[in-house]
Amino acid sequence: MNIHEYQAKAVLKDFGVPVARGLPAFSVDEAQKAAETLGGPVWVVKAQIHAGGRGKGGGVKVVKSIEEVRAEAKRMLGMTLVTPQTGPEGKVVRRLYVEDGSAIARELYLSMLVDRNTSRIAFIVSTEGGMDIEEVAHNTPEKILTFSIDPASGVQPFHGRKVAKALGLTGDTQKQCVSLIASLYEAFVAKDMSLLEINPLVVTKEGKLICLDAKLNFDSNALYRRPEIVALRDLDEEDPTEVEASKHDLSFIKLSGTIGCMVNGAGLAMATMDIIKLYGAEPANFLDVGGGASKEKVTNAFKLILADPHVQGILVNIFGGIMKCDIIAEGIIAAAKEVSLKVPLVVRLEGTNVEKGKEILSKSGLAIIAANDLADAADKITKAVKKG
Repeated sequence: MNIHEYQAKAVLKDFGVPVARGLPAFSVDEAQKAAETLGGPVWVVKAQIHAGGRGKGGGVKVVKSIEEVRAEAKRMLGMTLVTPQTGPEGKVVRRLYVEDGSAIARELYLSMLVDRNTSRIAFIVSTEGGMDIEEVAHNTPEKILTFSIDPASGVQPFHGRKVAKALGLTGDTQKQCVSLIASLYEAFVAKDMSLLEINPLVVTKEGKLICLDAKLNFDSNALYRRPEIVALRDLDEEDPTEVEASKHDLSFIKLSGTIGCMVNGAGLAMATMDIIKLYGAEPANFLDVGGGASKEKVTNAFKLILADPHVQGILVNIFGGIMKCDIIAEGIIAAAKEVSLKVPLVVRLEGTNVEKGKEILSKSGLAIIAANDLADAADKITKAVKKG
């Protein structure tokens, strides 16, 4: 789960992380009031969307008067902001963040993530702040320091000194860095984050370390114990279909293809999408109905798939372990009747009660194409779509 920059900074501030003063705004008048409260004389007006690269798309502007704050707020609110991370469709700006301007001497980069290779929290730091870290990694990898924290000891002062040395910080800024690293690690663990990115981390002309931007991602599997984080969720920033899927406990990700997929198990879902591509078509979604889906859950899954006007066919691939094939078959029939299915439907069932499930499908009277295995299913759905 992602949150906005102003929310991320509020979370970090609770842990003593230094951030510039700022206020959110949802209207032009609120933006003006925020600027007046902050006092100036320099402000930064920032569009709030769940994507990076806002400055490249005109979503971050430095201004020097209240009039300019109003003008930029009026321009940004309601605009479709296109950045390298939004795709060509962009995102509509509904929120702003008005922040004190900072006198920047240096821009640095700092991030934290869960390293799957070591099963530890890792830091990534670089002197090349404000740039795309992927480009830095590709062109000048020697300018990036990566290290992980042993969970047995947790973060220690020497970790902060290690970061300070890599970033060329000495004296008082080194002490600030040691404190910052400890605070960021505490926040990361306490809030079940999966990613924390500060780009840029700046040294001001007054010699202060400030997190000038902040991007936080949270482990969705831990949200049940983080209601304060769930409260920060902005549904406007998420795909409406994926929001609807979450209401029914379905793992759904919309893609750009034409063949809808309904599968149980993430690994099997990935394999299903791969084999659809192998047979010359493109999947329209990733959809994992889970191990214990009911008729209602299967029906809702069909509705989600068919909500995409680009879907020209559906492939159901179920291995019945916990989930019994006859229950799935009944759910498929109920769903097909309820949504008045008009696109080709290929079903591959295997596992518990598979023969009973196949019998239910064959006697349904619906134009359901049965498949013997995954390759057969992919072949039949791609041919059915091309024929249609």
